[in-house]
Amino acid sequence: MTVQTGGMWNPDVYLAFADQRGRPFYDLLARVNADAPRRVTDLGCGPGNLTATLAARWPNAVIEAWDSSPEMVAAAQERGLDARVGDVRDWSPAPDTDVVVSNATLQWIPDHSALLVRWAQQLAAGSWIAIQVPGNFDAPSHRAVRELARRERWAEPLRDFPFREGQVDGPAGYAGLLTDAGCAVDAWETTYIHELTGENPVLDWITGTALRPVRSRLSDPEWDEFRAELIPLLDESYPRRSDGRTFFPFRRIFVVAQVR
Repeated sequence: MTVQTGGMWNPDVYLAFADQRGRPFYDLLARVNADAPRRVTDLGCGPGNLTATLAARWPNAVIEAWDSSPEMVAAAQERGLDARVGDVRDWSPAPDTDVVVSNATLQWIPDHSALLVRWAQQLAAGSWIAIQVPGNFDAPSHRAVRELARRERWAEPLRDFPFREGQVDGPAGYAGLLTDAGCAVDAWETTYIHELTGENPVLDWITGTALRPVRSRLSDPEWDEFRAELIPLLDESYPRRSDGRTFFPFRRIFVVAQVR
């Protein structure tokens, strides 16, 4: 597995757990009952492996894909997708947009509640909004990262470390938000127990996502040092079983809304 450099998204790192990262996407889309949408937009498409399944489900729809990472967009384009580099906050639906999907993206945007309301106002009646965000910001893995980032050694390089609690709402909060915006809402949460293997599997998992803000602020030697200091903290919270497996609970929040 290639380790990402700088603050860039590395598709290879992200896809290392493609099967397990993909399951919430399918659970989310299973609740979208659009029969023949004209345009389906995936905001935060990543490397496009999941976006491609939208074309398979709705072969007559125009599939639109956005991501802020040029590396991810390039990977999606290699899959034949019409993907473009863009900030989700700048996106507005085309008149024929019937389904908007955002999977594990909006947690990076502090004001994403306002985006959801705006989309609900801009989309035509009958359109669908489907989002999934991690709800694990208080998980032991993230608490360990925050604890390490606050230590004196890292106080200066990580002084603007953004990974804080409370970046997402709960299912009831999103349900209320989008109900007030004029939608019929189905919201829920699920905790997946991921079965991981390898020497440092939880570290490998969060390296592809949660540790990106840390990586972008550290030099290569600092990055190696930070990861080395993080390993024992993760091992304490996620001990490896005698059979070599590590169980990694991961809470996720789902919202499917149809504009009335």
